[in-house]
This record gives sequence, structure tokens and C-alpha cells, in this order.
Amino acid sequence: MENKLLKAIKEYSLIEDGDKIIVALSGGADSTALLCSLMSIRESLSLTIYACHINHLLRGDESFRDENFVRELCEKLGVELFVLQCDINKLASERNLGSEECGRQVRYDFLNKNATRLGAKIATAHTSTDSMETILMNISRGSGIKGARGIPPKRDNIIRPLILASRADTEEYCKAHNIPYVNDSTNSERLYTRNKVRLDVVPVLRGINPSIEEAFLRFSKSMKELDEFIEKSAQTALSESKIENGYSCEKLKKLDKPILARTIEILCNKENIEPESVHIELIEKAIKNSGAVSIKNGIMAISSQGIFRIYHKNSMNNSERKSEIPVFINSSAMICNKNIRTELVNMEEFLARAKFTKNLFTISLDYATISDGAVFRNRKAGDFIAPKGRGLTKPLRKLMSEMKIPAEKRDSAILLADENNILWAEEIGVSEQCCVKNTTQKVLIIYIDE
Repeated sequence: MENKLLKAIKEYSLIEDGDKIIVALSGGADSTALLCSLMSIRESLSLTIYACHINHLLRGDESFRDENFVRELCEKLGVELFVLQCDINKLASERNLGSEECGRQVRYDFLNKNATRLGAKIATAHTSTDSMETILMNISRGSGIKGARGIPPKRDNIIRPLILASRADTEEYCKAHNIPYVNDSTNSERLYTRNKVRLDVVPVLRGINPSIEEAFLRFSKSMKELDEFIEKSAQTALSESKIENGYSCEKLKKLDKPILARTIEILCNKENIEPESVHIELIEKAIKNSGAVSIKNGIMAISSQGIFRIYHKNSMNNSERKSEIPVFINSSAMICNKNIRTELVNMEEFLARAKFTKNLFTISLDYATISDGAVFRNRKAGDFIAPKGRGLTKPLRKLMSEMKIPAEKRDSAILLADENNILWAEEIGVSEQCCVKNTTQKVLIIYIDE
């Protein structure tokens, strides 16, 4: 086991000289072997070792037996121990969670709290056997490639030095070094999915291949490499298909299905959404045939006019849409959750800025052309605009459609209007009558912050 631990540390760059490490210590064979093996290399790597134990109060006297065991073990080894007692069943009920998920949250919250305070890494005792069981559970639930990667050797500040060792390796290590450990009686109960896999599925696979963990390690590595290739390809595809207001449906439609699915997943993740497979399939159809898909939490995916985008549904009420604000100078105001800032500068200063500021002319107006009745507002029926340099006047609605401005941006766009005559429009720019000219003396610059 020691060789596998050292190999994992080197291969995955898990530990550096002088690291502080907190071991998640349950008292079982895996975590006990991890703590003791790290202690054996502590001096050679100048490590500072701590331990954390969480008593979930789930198994009566057995829970306190485990706590007492780790206290005695850490005292014997000279390891500083942090213990948390938490009634997981009660807390799970309060949080409306399953006891397993609640317990996991509590464990990692406690570990992270102490790791942050000490500036330490967190070492968990996950083994290749745990990773194999995780892969089997994920596959049984219909997981894709990500689920087939198993447990990663490293994630953020969490390291898994035993990921190349099996559960049998840790038990043999404890036996060879006369290290006691405790057994969790619930591990023999088939109440949990992992236990069913461990007790019923793995023995059958081990009968087919006695080195089943090593086989799954190779499988996991292959899936990791494949997943990284798909991720890289999807990121490239997103970059190449990016256009104004979204992504080109034409380019997305040409992607191979696995790459397209990952691009959709990446875009959903940016909105803090983990899409289900049904969402991805519906969004793929929308990209190919045009349409909209409601994902969750008010987030929509829409394919229209050859543009694909994911956005939050506009939640503005009618009163917010109808708000109007007279033109103001050198200050700011809010309309529809957007902050409008204005600045009045002389022509000399404006021209100096324009040399270094891209598109400054599109957000600037000749102040003398703005009437006293002009207001900032959103669009209304009957609005029209004569865009600078176009030589024509068009209904604002029609122009926005021609410019393929997304529907959700049209209603929230800020306008500077004199009655139905639009002097300036977000997403479009300034009108011909208000654009900055050689004769302009003062310039009003409009900034929009969302």
C-alpha cells in the first residue's frame, strides 16, 4: 500500500514539502491506514498532520465507540484532532434532505472550515474500491462519461492519496503493522445503494476478474482522457460559434452529438444549472429546428433567427416597463434593474476620449439636439427611429427584428425618446438627428450598467 500511496502522491501532485494536511478520520481501516501512512512520511516531507472526526450520532453507542477510538489513536500518534458531534437525522429533517446527503454536507463543511482556518489540504481515504463502486452506481443510474470517471485523485483542496490502493490493501496494511481499526456495522446492511453494490455486485465481478479494481482504474483513466477531449472540443466549438447576442445555430448544428451536448451543458453551468439529459435532448432539437426550452428557475434556452442563447426570463412587471425618467446630467438612475449613467463633456474632451474608447460615438449624442421633453424609457408600440448613417426611418420593432436582437432584450432595452421618436437606443445606437457632428459643442454620453 505504501508504494501505491507514494505513486499517487507523485503522479497526481497531491502533496508538496511543508504541506499541512487534515485527514478525514472515521476510524475505519481506510482512514486509519491513511493517517498512519501519512505519519510515516511526515518527517521526510516536513508535513503537519491533523485529523477531523464527525460523530453523526446515527449508531448509538457505536458512534461514541468510534469517537473514543479516534481520540485514543490521535493521542497515541501525537496528532491534533478536531471532533464535531451532530444529530444528522434531526438536521436532515430540518433541511429536508436525506441523511446521507446531509451527512456529506456536514462533513465537508466541518473539514473545509478547519482547512481554511489552518491553511491545510483535506485528505480523504477514498480508495480504488470506492471509485469502482461509484462508477458502478453512476452507470446504473444512466450516467454519461463524467460519471464513468469515478472519484478524482484531486479536487480543489481535497486530495485522495489512497486512490490507487484497494480496500484490501488498507486492511492488509493495518494487519501488517498491528494497527487497530473499527468496523461500521451499517456497512453490512443493504439499506444504501453503495452497500448493495459492495455486497452483491462487486463479488460477482471479482469472480470474473480478481484484479477488478485495477481494471476499473484503467477504465476510469480512459474515461477521464475522453472526457477532457470532449470538454476541450466543446470549449473550442463555443468560442468559434460565438456571435453577437449568442451562438450560431448553423455552426452548432454541425457539431458531433457528444460535443454539442457538452456545449449545452457548459452554457447551462454558466447559469448555475445542472441540465438533465431530457433538457439537453430538447435543447438539441431546438437548435436544429428553432424553438424554446424551459430549463428551471426561470431560465430559458431559445433558438431563433439562427441564434442560440440561454437567458433568465424577464420578470419585470408592467409598472416597471412603463417607468420614464427625464434626461439628467452627470448622475445615475434605475430603470428595469438597469443603471443609467450620463456624463456631459465638451467636444474637445470627447474627441480626446474617442481616440482610445471603442464605439464611443454609438453611446454619445449632441446635447443641443435633445428636447426638454425627452425621457429615458423602454419601448412602446409606434416607436420609430432613423439610425445614424442608414438614410431611412423605420419602426423600432422592425429594426430590432432585422438586427436579430433577442426578444428578451427588446423589451428591456433603454431608449432616449421624444414622444415616439427615438433619439438613442440601447443595442442600436444614436439617431441621425442627434449624432455628434463637427458643429457639436457639448456631448451627452450614456452608460448602461446591468
